[in-house]
Amino acid sequence: MTLAEGVWHQIFSFEHYGELLALVRNSLIVGAALGLVGGLAGVFVIMRDLPFAVHGISELSFAGASAALLLGVNIVGGSIVGSLLAAGAIGVLGARARDRNSAIGILMPFGLGLGVLFLALYKGRAANKFGLLTGQIVAVDTPQMTWLLGTSALVLVVLAVIWRPLTFAGADPDVAAARGVPVRGLSFVFMIMLGLTVALSVQVVGALLVLTLVVTPAAAAARVTASPVLLPLLSVVFAVLSIEGGILLALGSSLPISPYVTTISFTIYALCRAAGAYRTRRWGHRRTVPQPA
Repeated sequence: MTLAEGVWHQIFSFEHYGELLALVRNSLIVGAALGLVGGLAGVFVIMRDLPFAVHGISELSFAGASAALLLGVNIVGGSIVGSLLAAGAIGVLGARARDRNSAIGILMPFGLGLGVLFLALYKGRAANKFGLLTGQIVAVDTPQMTWLLGTSALVLVVLAVIWRPLTFAGADPDVAAARGVPVRGLSFVFMIMLGLTVALSVQVVGALLVLTLVVTPAAAAARVTASPVLLPLLSVVFAVLSIEGGILLALGSSLPISPYVTTISFTIYALCRAAGAYRTRRWGHRRTVPQPA
C-alpha cells in the first residue's frame, strides 16, 4: 500500500461499516437535536454580531468540561456550568459591544488556561483529553444522550417563547425598547441560551471548532436569503447536514469527527456564498440578514 493509499484509507474506510452504523444510533439522534439548536441560535448570533462571544463561551465550556473530567463527574454537566458562567458574565458585563468584546477577551485566555491546567493534572486516557478539543460524539452513551437531549429541549422551548421579541430587539433595539420590549432582559436570556448551545456543540466538534456549528450554518443561510422563515429553516438544515454527515463519515475512519463536520459546513458556506455572489451580479442587489443597529 502506497503512502497516499494509506492516508486515504485512514480518512475514508468503510470496512464493516454496516456493523459500526448500529453503534452510532444515539449519536445520530443527538446530532439532529444539536443541529436544530445550533441552527436556530446561530440566526441570532449573526443578527446580533456575536461570533466572538461564541468563541469566548467555548473556552470556559472547555474549562468546565476539563474540570469535570479531572473530578470524575459528568463531562456534559461540567461543560454546561462553564458555558453558563461565561454567558452570564458576558451578559452582565457586556451591555455595549465594546464592553462585551473586552469582557470576552479577558475570559477567553482565562478559560483556556484553566482548561489546560485541568487536563495537565488529569492522568487518565489521552483520548479523553483530545476529545474535549476535537469532539467525540461518535461514542455518545445513554446518560450523555439524556443530558444533551434534555438541554436541547430546554433551549428550543425558550427560543420559541422569545423568538419574536428577540428578533424585534435585534433588528431595532431602540424602537423595541420604546415599545416596552425588555431588550436588556432578552439579551441576557439569549446569552444564557447561547451558553447552553455552545456547551452542546462542544460535545460534537470540541472547544476549538465550535463556531462551525453555531455560526457557519446561519452565515451560509444569510448569503442566500433574508426571509424570516427561510433563514432559520436553511440554517437548521445546513447544521443538521454538517453534523449527521460528519458522524457518518467519521464512523468509517480513525480520525476525530471535527474535520468532517467543519469541512462539510465550510463547503456549504462556500456554495451559498458563490450563489449569493452570482445573484448579486445577475440582479444587482443582495438581500441579507438584518444587521445589528
